[in-house]
Amino acid sequence: MQAHTHSNGAHGHSHDGGENQPENRRNTKVLMSSLVLTLAFVMFETVAGFQAKSLALLSDAGHNFTDAFALLLAAFGIYLQARPGDHERTFGYQRAGVLAAFVNALTLVVLAFVLFYESYDRFVHPTQVATSTMMYVAATAMLLNIGIAWALGGHGGHHHDLNLRAAWLHMVGDAVSSAAIIVGAIAIRYTGWQAIDPILSVLIGIMIVWSGWGIIRDTLNILLEGAPKGLALSDVKAEVSKVPGVIDVHDLHIWSLGSESRALSCHVLIEDMPPSESDSILKQVNAVLGTRFQIFHTTIQFEHVKCVLAEAHCTTPVEQSIPAAHEHKH
Repeated sequence: MQAHTHSNGAHGHSHDGGENQPENRRNTKVLMSSLVLTLAFVMFETVAGFQAKSLALLSDAGHNFTDAFALLLAAFGIYLQARPGDHERTFGYQRAGVLAAFVNALTLVVLAFVLFYESYDRFVHPTQVATSTMMYVAATAMLLNIGIAWALGGHGGHHHDLNLRAAWLHMVGDAVSSAAIIVGAIAIRYTGWQAIDPILSVLIGIMIVWSGWGIIRDTLNILLEGAPKGLALSDVKAEVSKVPGVIDVHDLHIWSLGSESRALSCHVLIEDMPPSESDSILKQVNAVLGTRFQIFHTTIQFEHVKCVLAEAHCTTPVEQSIPAAHEHKH
């Protein structure tokens, strides 16, 4: 039996993220500048929240503080992602950004439950709030967060990088909550209904959970080595099977190395032929995987005798195989 193991790195794909260095530097600069501005505003909004006796403002200050933590984690994640692989971490640190996004999302959920508790207490013990202070501070917060979100999303990178997407969601979410506080302050001024303040806090908490859940789901899928979002194994198998010379595709595994990098390993059944003849099939398979599915790191094993599935691993019948030729580690 012929076995061909191929690890494909000849498509301009680098584990060290070198091709993204200019963008990484830009993103890091934006993140660190935003961090300084956000921390300064958190102190200002906290003082204003106590003076105005507004739970909504204090909730927003807490949300802004998690924004600062999110920005710091995102910057650290970018730094780690750019580091090259070594003998211990052969794929590099691409998942560092994913892990940072996961921690960011968890902080959002924890904050939301704190807001729910404080809102309940405010319902039980209503407090008069200073609506003018609420409006001015919330307006400042909204402008600040819109500016940071715009800077983070200036090149559309937040749509693909989970790490930046988590930080971007923090900013957008806080801008929306600030707008809600402005509306709430106006409503309190003209109706005198103080319960609007804790209601706003509850709504902010619900929005925080909603925005954080999508990040938690996507990052967990990557950390658990699930199939990349939006990619079906059946589609990949069908496309590869169309390549001339391919008889069958099995033992197919696809996972994400990071937010944007995918890897694949599989066994491909072909006719018995020398490696020099099968090379054209290999090139066509990799071309399909790269252009159709953006998968550039592949390990493909050719076989001319179909292996059998034993305990979730594909093994070749001993009596039909050449032992030295079928050593393949998953």
